Amino acid sequence: MKNKDYLKAYCEFFETINKDTQFEKYNYFFDENSIFQDPFQKVVGVEKIYEVFQDMYEVLYEAKFIVLSHSCDETQSFIHWIFEYKTKKDSDFNSFEGVSIVKFNDNARVSSHVDYWDAASNIYEKIPLLGFILRLIKKKISINE
Repeated sequence: MKNKDYLKAYCEFFETINKDTQFEKYNYFFDENSIFQDPFQKVVGVEKIYEVFQDMYEVLYEAKFIVLSHSCDETQSFIHWIFEYKTKKDSDFNSFEGVSIVKFNDNARVSSHVDYWDAASNIYEKIPLLGFILRLIKKKISINE
């Protein structure tokens, strides 16, 4: 299997994981040396990666990733995605776009998965007082007042 095949299988996993996804499924894609990083944390190992996702699915409702596109070369892969979620069961969906850079090891496991997305406008600005302050700062430094 080549990076392209690994990436396709990984994207399918990424789009279908949810709160009921068993540890064994994560163990298929990650090992004890796999690194996962997003704007909030950096963890190492399949067990910690599983904990990050389980925690996310505990806190959010109907959370899911939608893969918009993906590509790869010999050394790394890119996934362009949208993350959808609800903060309460009866709330409206929120969503934001992001990109992941994923590298696979020789055993077809993820060696690193690094997410890039705008935590300030997608999360922090939605917190009442903090959001007000961040929007004010953004307005002050923007060239379009």
